[in-house]
Amino acid sequence: MASWMPDLSGLDKPRYLAIADAIEEDIRNGRLSPSDRLPPQRKLARRLHIDFTTVARGYVEAQKRGLIKSRVGHGTFVRASAKRRHGPMARHPEIVDLSMNLPPEPDEPELLDRMQDGLEALGRDLVYLMRYQGFGGVEADKDAAANWLTRRALVPPQDRLFISPGAHPALVGILGLLAKSGDVILSEQLTYPGTRSIAAQLGLKLVGLPMDEQGVDADAFADACKRYGPKALYLNPTLLNPTTHTISEARRIVIAATARRFAVPIVEDDPYGFLPTNGPPPLAVLAPDITWHIAGLAKCLGAGLRIAYVVVPDVRSGWLFASAVRTATVMASPVTIALATRWIADGTAEALLAAVRKESIERQRLAAAILPKRSFRADPVGFHLWVSLPTSWTRSAFVGHMRASGVGVVASDAFATDGMPPEAVRVCLGGPTDRAGVRGALEFMAHALTESPTLASTFL
Repeated sequence: MASWMPDLSGLDKPRYLAIADAIEEDIRNGRLSPSDRLPPQRKLARRLHIDFTTVARGYVEAQKRGLIKSRVGHGTFVRASAKRRHGPMARHPEIVDLSMNLPPEPDEPELLDRMQDGLEALGRDLVYLMRYQGFGGVEADKDAAANWLTRRALVPPQDRLFISPGAHPALVGILGLLAKSGDVILSEQLTYPGTRSIAAQLGLKLVGLPMDEQGVDADAFADACKRYGPKALYLNPTLLNPTTHTISEARRIVIAATARRFAVPIVEDDPYGFLPTNGPPPLAVLAPDITWHIAGLAKCLGAGLRIAYVVVPDVRSGWLFASAVRTATVMASPVTIALATRWIADGTAEALLAAVRKESIERQRLAAAILPKRSFRADPVGFHLWVSLPTSWTRSAFVGHMRASGVGVVASDAFATDGMPPEAVRVCLGGPTDRAGVRGALEFMAHALTESPTLASTFL
């Protein structure tokens, strides 16, 4: 069906919606069949005498409805499942949300079965799991946590290992122990928004440090220690959210030495550390006596798995940490902990991590093939991008343009600790959006990046 062409005459709706509606109707009436190939977007735009952007939006809308899928290098096809739908086609009016930084969701039947088996197995212990548990995890859960952390060369004793209900409560507890209102915490100049919010809530002043290709500038860190007398250094050292920087091992060694020289504790938030297969060692390995290490499962396995494994610098720190977090949260969910423990023990967690890594690599290849060269920064195993905008765009205009087109991205303002944020946006390639939806969104984004704002908005 490479000759397929919808009739857009006499319609009182946006043309991109008319294209998606035509695909839906032609699947229903049999004019389009499963696996039929649709015309390339630019060719269809020429036939219809309309802008490429309009056709691209129409295809993205059809992908969101589950009608079509795209394969790199092959084209766009009617989904095999489209004809099997009963009644009106399912519509998904929500945007392609590339703003929430989530790992790609698994879709392999065997892996999904393993995940479901683990969840069903918890039913045998459900009464026990409904009880209050001691804070930090029981011995079996800490054994599983320690097993998981060996992937990062961490081998903490149980009295320095705690299971927290997610990274956020851990950060609130740690920063609340290390600093009081008005104190300075150092971080990357562009850093995780959650830490900005926590610092504001605790009344802490977050001071950003400049970065180069190896990560946080070590000399700037030393100068800031002399100038501010900071109470802690917060780092997201591997696949930094948002810029994808990973601090090199050499730079980590210098940072650890500087932190020790100025007696500055390091808070190492390491949610993406499990994604690289051969990344630098954690700061908690290089400087275990001054580092608070947080290894959340939300970014490497799934955002709904709200637990984090926390390694504290010494036993006394563990007592204080347990007291602080227990006061705020009582305990992590025993059901969630038990699920993570089972998945680690039976290999499901490792398989899920491998699936996230594999799909992230494929989506990064899509981005590299579609987006303009040198327009973004990324890591081959990460699932987010840092897109630097051309001079014709401001970040607010670009975010508004993408959202108006059904694609959500995040402006740099959310990550900036101080000063003027750069004209850039973070783009997530994971979450519930499938690869075809990501491809459609990237194609639209690529078109926007090569057009002026005036031309790009003409056909909205």
